[in-house]
Amino acid sequence: MSLPDRATTPDPAPALVLGPLLRYVDETSATIWVETDRAAVVKVDRGGVTAEARTFGVHGHHYALVDLEGLEPGSQVEYEVGLDGHPVWPEPGARTPAPVLATLDLDRPLRLLYGSCRTSVPHDAEGNRAHGVDALRAYALSLAGLAPDPDAKRGPDGLARPDLMLFLGDQVYADETTEEMREFIASRRDLDEPPGEELRDFEEYAHLYLLAWSDPVNRWLLSTVPSAMIFDDHDVRDDWNTSLSWRRKMEATSWWHGRIVAALASYWVYQHAGNLSPQERLEDPLWLQVVKHDGLDELDLSEALDAFAAEVDRDPEAYRWSYERDLGPQARLVVVDSRAARVLDPDGRAMLDPAELEWLDHRMRGDVEHLLIGTSVPFLLAPGLHHVEAFSEALAQGAWGRALGRVGESLRQLVDLEHWAAFQDSFQRVARMAIEVARGERGQAPSSVVFLSGDVHHSYVSQARVAAHPLGTGLRSHLLQAVCSPIRNPLPRSMRFATAALSYGVAGPLGRVVSRSAQVPAPPLEWRYLEGPWFDNNVAVLEVDGRTARMRWFTGEIVDEQHDLPRLATVAEHRVEAPVEAPRS
Repeated sequence: MSLPDRATTPDPAPALVLGPLLRYVDETSATIWVETDRAAVVKVDRGGVTAEARTFGVHGHHYALVDLEGLEPGSQVEYEVGLDGHPVWPEPGARTPAPVLATLDLDRPLRLLYGSCRTSVPHDAEGNRAHGVDALRAYALSLAGLAPDPDAKRGPDGLARPDLMLFLGDQVYADETTEEMREFIASRRDLDEPPGEELRDFEEYAHLYLLAWSDPVNRWLLSTVPSAMIFDDHDVRDDWNTSLSWRRKMEATSWWHGRIVAALASYWVYQHAGNLSPQERLEDPLWLQVVKHDGLDELDLSEALDAFAAEVDRDPEAYRWSYERDLGPQARLVVVDSRAARVLDPDGRAMLDPAELEWLDHRMRGDVEHLLIGTSVPFLLAPGLHHVEAFSEALAQGAWGRALGRVGESLRQLVDLEHWAAFQDSFQRVARMAIEVARGERGQAPSSVVFLSGDVHHSYVSQARVAAHPLGTGLRSHLLQAVCSPIRNPLPRSMRFATAALSYGVAGPLGRVVSRSAQVPAPPLEWRYLEGPWFDNNVAVLEVDGRTARMRWFTGEIVDEQHDLPRLATVAEHRVEAPVEAPRS
């Protein structure tokens, strides 16, 4: 048999590599993100409303964002994706339901799913024993109607589709790689050479995202529920931007520059661009290059994207990763970059650079029922741990002399003392903003001001009041911290005990004593725990309905050894009623 003539053999149709991911969605528009295996024209059809976009290239990979406009508010319609005229999504024979694109309905309760810290390992007995059940996947199975006993432990109202999923960091782990990721790295380079089993370049990041987002059930969830994202340290490297000492140590290596450029470039492609509305993207200099490209060939964005990533790493004020989502009169979501925007100069150390702080200041406003602030690292830690971190900053800055300052620097890097509490000036400023919002000094006071966070691998809810006021005098809003972590990366049991003891026991009185000894300013807030801590793999759902809010944390349980089909179970629930103190007129 003779082989066909290569010159006359038609090229196979392009295929999806990843996606579709449903990203920005409001009342009348929606954005679909895809990665394809070659240059293509991507077309999305939602019940006769169509839009298309050409892919752009980055280091041999191909991406597109397709914006659908003019949709009906509160509508829910199935959609399809095609490449160069060939249908590619939904896939034939898929066991998941058809993907739908639902626009915001401002007349019904708003549901926000959130969480952080998710490793990508197989969903089998071995993977579940080592990393626990993937709580996001358990949620997806239940939402899709594929889990066993789907109504168990869920309450009388069932499981409603979220309006938005907020992923609060460590969507991928670039420094703690899985066996599958290490095999891919080893196929390209010698693991004995720096950075070893950690990621080195864009190609390795692309494969890491492939592992994170390609499971069929999670892929379906990402295709049918809108998502918003922000990075944390493991998206880049553990303790990213903890201090100037940490940064200088990294910059002295042979591999850090390539790593941070690849990390930020891939983050822009895979996570950040889809956070923005179509109008906001038109203000992004990189996206303008995509829009303005009118050549016959696909735009190669590689060089421009790498240069952009290097610049924003050098100068945090050169670009803003933070963003906000207007979710109607019920809620406003403000997502804050608490990693790349840090100022590490000891004389002006801050969680947020001046431009970022000013941006946040303008968005810390009322005139909405619920103000939601997403920050990957918790704003309010356990009180004792808060004082220990504040002390660690003072110690490292030389409060007890230069020699002990070096000890303090080693300590904060060793045990990750780098949350808001360890950036005291920023903490104090943002705490005062929150108090002013809750007092009604920045527009009409919301029913709640809620910090949504992850990172710490345990979950809890705290409520704050103004310090020195036993009844929280003057606050018209609930002021809350709600943490959900991890989605799938639990602490070992020995570390769970140590975390609970240090955070909720010994660290309490000890933290207050040492922070006072270093003359750390007293926080303007006091807070206590309403729920938690718990250490399961979880996802959380915040539902706001008028002036009330309900929070629920879910995990996955294995039933009858069906490791691939975990059942969703409730871990905890907390209800926030309308405030009764100082009611609004």
